[in-house]
Amino acid sequence: MNRQGIELKWLLLGMFLGSIGNSFVWPLTTIYMHQQLHESLTVSGIVLLLYSGANVVGSYIAGTLFDKKNPRQLMLGGTVTATVIMALLIAFNGWPVYGILLTGVGFMNGWIITMVNSYGTQSGQDGRYVFNMLYFANNLGMVIGTTIVGPLYQYAHGNISPMFSITTVLYVLFSAVVFFFFKDNKSTRRSNREVDVDMAEEKEQVKMPVSNLVISWTFFAALMIIWTMYEQWASNLSVFMTDQGISMTKYSLLWTLNGVLIVIIQLIITWINRYRSNLYLQVFLGIFTVGFSFVLLLFAKSYVWFVLAMTVLTIGEATAFPTMPAIVNELSPVNIKGKYQGILNAFSSLGKAIGPLFGGILIELSSYRILFVVCAVAVFATLAVVFVVVKANQSRTVRY
Repeated sequence: MNRQGIELKWLLLGMFLGSIGNSFVWPLTTIYMHQQLHESLTVSGIVLLLYSGANVVGSYIAGTLFDKKNPRQLMLGGTVTATVIMALLIAFNGWPVYGILLTGVGFMNGWIITMVNSYGTQSGQDGRYVFNMLYFANNLGMVIGTTIVGPLYQYAHGNISPMFSITTVLYVLFSAVVFFFFKDNKSTRRSNREVDVDMAEEKEQVKMPVSNLVISWTFFAALMIIWTMYEQWASNLSVFMTDQGISMTKYSLLWTLNGVLIVIIQLIITWINRYRSNLYLQVFLGIFTVGFSFVLLLFAKSYVWFVLAMTVLTIGEATAFPTMPAIVNELSPVNIKGKYQGILNAFSSLGKAIGPLFGGILIELSSYRILFVVCAVAVFATLAVVFVVVKANQSRTVRY
């Protein structure tokens, strides 16, 4: 099936707007529920688990539908629905409505991100460049959003409505970008014969070569494991740092550093890829560097060590995370690219969902030191498996 592409600048603008909006939502969930809604940390954890679980479901459904239905209508439906939910949260943010609507936000975020990534496979440009730039836009939006949201929440004295008002406006703009610049299928009015021919061609093309399939599913599992470990930085590490007398402000600054470094590293990688590129080597180096960040945490006694460990983590994240979707895109037949981007995003979301719970249980049973050892070993073991699988199958893969 031939589809019209979309100019990359509009795809990046959409991702950027959505990213700012999302970064006004997720960082406040735990603190808002605990301080303003007076719910326990356990209840907050359950809400975040439901949020991430809905994200997984949204990702998978969106990826599957992208290949079968009209992508523009699906994308527009996603952004409009997300806008409505955000608007409802301006007025209805008490308990338990907040938790229910936030789960809806999680579903729509998974839906929208998968749609954007799937559209990226049809932009007509090199997949490596597209996914690097999407990752860049996402993180640029996150840097801006997370920098603004803390002071804004403090200024609003714990009132979350202003944040959702801004998010609603951003999603209205996102929906406008989709409405005006995202394109329909090339052939929306076709004869039954043409549809039958397309379906016959699709059946011939959807068989993915075994080696492509093995590498892709290895990447899915690897991303789930890596994200599970990565989430310790976003959840349990804040408690570990404050226990050592380091302020929450300094912990928050680590994430500002993370976002800024991702933007810089992505620009450097994009420049390097113009002249020489080895995607699998980028994945190997990226996974190794993420694992090494946990080794550094074993020696962290002062803030400088945490800055160093975050810098190493970010190098790994910026190198591996956008490269794996680009490789899966190259390995996926044209008519099922959306499906496999959806599966990839679903496995990533699954790792994000179980990460905080996994870390919390491990800390209760043992210690932070054991958690860091387990995280490092898990990531290095994942690297070993990915390396072996790629080396055994790479020469037999087919690129699309």
